Amino acid sequence: MLNLVSLIIGAVSLVCAAIAFLPLLGWANWLIIPLAVIGAGIGAMSQGNSGRNLNIFVILVGIVRLMIGGGLL
Repeated sequence: MLNLVSLIIGAVSLVCAAIAFLPLLGWANWLIIPLAVIGAGIGAMSQGNSGRNLNIFVILVGIVRLMIGGGLL
């Protein structure tokens, strides 16, 4: 059950991260990354790995996008 919750959080975070990849929306990653960290924490408590792995991917995408935009853009 926790893996399903983690997958849902990861899917929502991934959609938001895709939207935040547009120019001038990079600041949204400051909200998306903590959400994905919570999802990864929930996924770490579950028996499955897919939810945790999805959230780790979203965290990495968000960090790369912040590095590209210099932290804001």
